[in-house]
Amino acid sequence: MKKRRMTKRKRKRKIQLYTRMGIGLLVLILVGLSIMKIFRFGVFSSEAKYVEEVGKEIDKNKPDIDVQLLTPNMYSRPGTNTQKIKGIVIHYTANPGSTAVQNRNYFEGLKDSHQTKASSHFVVGIKGEIVQCVPTWEEAYASNTRNKDTISIETCHKNSDGKYTRQTYKSMVQLTAWLCKKFDLTEKDVIRHYDITGKNCPKYFVEDEKAWKKFKQDVRNAMN
Repeated sequence: MKKRRMTKRKRKRKIQLYTRMGIGLLVLILVGLSIMKIFRFGVFSSEAKYVEEVGKEIDKNKPDIDVQLLTPNMYSRPGTNTQKIKGIVIHYTANPGSTAVQNRNYFEGLKDSHQTKASSHFVVGIKGEIVQCVPTWEEAYASNTRNKDTISIETCHKNSDGKYTRQTYKSMVQLTAWLCKKFDLTEKDVIRHYDITGKNCPKYFVEDEKAWKKFKQDVRNAMN
C-alpha cells in the first residue's frame, strides 16, 4: 500500500509549526539566561567558591601565628563565608602604642558594646607578633565592599605617623607573602584600605608611596 504524499499546504503548515516551536524555545532560553544574569546565579554567578593552596611548600613559609578567634557575633565575626580570595588588604590600627592582643580584644568586645562593626583576619603587633582573629574562610568587617573576596591585615604602630617597627614590618612581609602563596596571588594583588575607599589607611603607606612600593617588592622577594 502506497503512502499518501504530504500536500504542499500541509508541509508548509508543519514547517511553520516547527518554526514557531523553535522560536518559542529560543525565547524561553533567552529569558532564562536574562533572569540568571540579573540575579547572578547559575552560569552568571560571580561568587567563585573559596579555595586555598596546600602543601609542604606553603606550610614551610607560614609565620608563627597566635590563633585567638573571636566569638561568633554580628559585630565582629558574622560567620559569612568568603568567596574566592582575590586580594590582601593592609590596614593600620590608628591607635598608637596598642598591641595586637589589645586590638583583638577590642574587636571581641564589640559583641557586647555594639559600638560599631569592625574586625580583621590578622593583627600584626609592634613586636612582630601575629594574632589571628577571624578564619580566612569567613568575612571580617574591615575592607568595606571587598570584605567578601579579600583577607585583611591590621598593623600596629608606635607613633601617630603610623611608621612601623622593624619587627612589625618583617612580620607584615612574611604574613603577606605566605597569604599570597596560600591563595595563588602576587604582590600586585596586595592593596591598601586607601585603594578601596580613599581613607588614609594605612597612614604610613598612603603618605609615603615609595615605602608602599618597597613593601610590595619585599613581599615579592619573600615569595621567591
